[in-house]
Amino acid sequence: MKVYQSNEIKNIALIGNAGSGKTTLAEAMLFEGGVITRRGNVEDNSTVSDYNPVEHEYGNSVFSTVLYTEWLGKKINFIDTPGADDFSGGVISALNVVDTGLMLINALNGVEVGTEIIGRRAAALNKPLIFVVNQLDHDKANFELCIESAKTNFGSKVSIVQYPVNVGVNFNALIDVLKMKMYQWGPDGGEPEILPIPDSEIDKANELHNELVESAAENDEDLMELFFEKGTLTEDEMRTGMKKGMIACDFFPVFCVSAKKDMGVRRLMEFIGNIVPFVTEMPAIPTVSGRKAKCDPNAPTSVFVFKTSIEPHIGEVSYFKVISGRIKEGDDLININNNIKERVSQLYIIAGRNRERVSELVAGDIGATVKLKNTKNNHTLNCKDCDFVYKDIQFPEPKYRTAVKAKDEADDEKLGELLHRMHEEDPTITIEYSKELKQIILHGQGEFHMNTLKWRLSHNDHLEIEFLTPKIPYRETITKLAQADYRHKKQSGGSGQFGEVHMLIEPYTEGMPDPAIYKIDGKEMKVNLRGTEVTKLNWGGKLVFCNCIVGGAIDTRFLPAIQKGIMEKMDEGPLTGSYARDIRVVVYDGKMHAVDSNEISFRLAGRHAFSAAFKNAGPKILEPIYNIEVLVPEDRMGDVMSDLQSRRAMIMGMEAEKGFQKILAKVPLKEMNKYSTTLSSLTRGRAQFTMKFDSYEKVPNEVQVELLAAYQEETAEA
Repeated sequence: MKVYQSNEIKNIALIGNAGSGKTTLAEAMLFEGGVITRRGNVEDNSTVSDYNPVEHEYGNSVFSTVLYTEWLGKKINFIDTPGADDFSGGVISALNVVDTGLMLINALNGVEVGTEIIGRRAAALNKPLIFVVNQLDHDKANFELCIESAKTNFGSKVSIVQYPVNVGVNFNALIDVLKMKMYQWGPDGGEPEILPIPDSEIDKANELHNELVESAAENDEDLMELFFEKGTLTEDEMRTGMKKGMIACDFFPVFCVSAKKDMGVRRLMEFIGNIVPFVTEMPAIPTVSGRKAKCDPNAPTSVFVFKTSIEPHIGEVSYFKVISGRIKEGDDLININNNIKERVSQLYIIAGRNRERVSELVAGDIGATVKLKNTKNNHTLNCKDCDFVYKDIQFPEPKYRTAVKAKDEADDEKLGELLHRMHEEDPTITIEYSKELKQIILHGQGEFHMNTLKWRLSHNDHLEIEFLTPKIPYRETITKLAQADYRHKKQSGGSGQFGEVHMLIEPYTEGMPDPAIYKIDGKEMKVNLRGTEVTKLNWGGKLVFCNCIVGGAIDTRFLPAIQKGIMEKMDEGPLTGSYARDIRVVVYDGKMHAVDSNEISFRLAGRHAFSAAFKNAGPKILEPIYNIEVLVPEDRMGDVMSDLQSRRAMIMGMEAEKGFQKILAKVPLKEMNKYSTTLSSLTRGRAQFTMKFDSYEKVPNEVQVELLAAYQEETAEA
């Protein structure tokens, strides 16, 4: 393949709801561009995209697939993305590196939940969209429904470029109101016959043509003046207006295809070749420092890695976009994220699992390389004269968590390695090795997401795992002042052990006054603060250790040992074994022995005194509370609200957002188990939610009683 220049390259993503036909359209585009000589199909697992075994099993895309084709002397890079929201990572990474989205709409269903969700993601990244109504040859296809739902969800800027003449099983023709021609196909699709518009359609075509002319003119003041003067625009003038409208995300053209029969695909590719913006026509990419990286092949070389896959017999494949400059085989680049040099030994252009070696790629192009040693997703590779760093791709917060373990303990190490690999391929899978919970916690986008991971481990890696209900990372604290003392004394011949500690403990809050006067059992006690040490705990909150010892009752060299004993109990709270937090300890008295006192004696004395005081200080269990936002259709509000209330949710507010109702709530993590599955069931997949940690709050009394009983039972069994 020739080296395409930046002004000959266009980058697009095929996006849309599951089942809209993205992979089938990708196959037709590859065929029309001559990359393949025979079109495969999803049913017999013969497509270039969707080549992974798990995709064959489920019949849907799980990973994004990088592809390319050539058309009209231009190179079109395109990425086929998954439609299910559980695999949204592939959509988000693709949208971050392409310039335009081809949003497929299933002609049977119109705009579906996946269309809505992905549309919001594209809008957040300011990506132009082309709507492609697919499957018009289905007996239940409804083009009018598609247009109505598209305008409802995406606004009046949705503009018809094509409409079908005969929707349904006899679909074989469409009217193009930009070209003002009718395109008609034989039963095998492919190259159409271009005909005049029939008399029966001319009035409708003229009306839509005029609407399209006006939409194109609105995007350019000069064109608008020209439109007012002439009452129309030439085809080239319309192209100029449409391109400007697309770049501004203010014009959404609608095309018609039957991807399976290869009808309408050539005309769609012609539009992509003529009107979709080149990489050089899109805004420069902002860097972390605020500077802009312009798509310029003569600028210093800068490359951004957006996707990683592990391929059998090859290993790690790194997919990248050349942001500026040009990259050649043998180049030495600096990974700006870790300052390690990487040699690019091989360069490829990609069509699914098929790779074609090339010698050079220029700014704006998308390619791949293999066996980079220290480069991962979101890393930037620069030549020595370039210091660009790009913002990380922002993936959605996890919405589903489960504990996982290998069925055979001997496979624990293998499980860890494979999970790490899966995170590299799909950053929306995150792994938490929780020492606190004594579990491996997997975080993902939904139950289907996790079940797919399980299938891959079982069938690809021959590792059997099981999912467990994940434990909740509770915290323990106190609600009132308590006092305790403890004497550790042990004599076993020779030097013994002796240490005595007297302490007060109380709830700690930011800005509280220094310890001075306390009332214990009706008696007033004064303390003299000699020093304070604040420990910011890894699990949140603080331990404040106050030295109020006077008269040398305990030598200062033993204070670290007392604090260490306290930390041992903070690390394993007395109520449920959870971490304790937000406690102030005042050590005010004690005793020591000239011979028998040592660090271990005071560590044990401090530990036991703290434990005794904790139990008398109104101990309370805290639970993690999450902020959640639920976008739900109006007609499903009642069911969703009722379900949230059953989960102890505190509703914080509601507001309208783009045809949805947004519910804002605070919900305990304990009640969010499998919420994504429930929400999908309640709303037929039409709702979306996000969740993010907010704070720790005290559990209700009845929940605390339940947790204490469960912990006692667990420890008794152990």
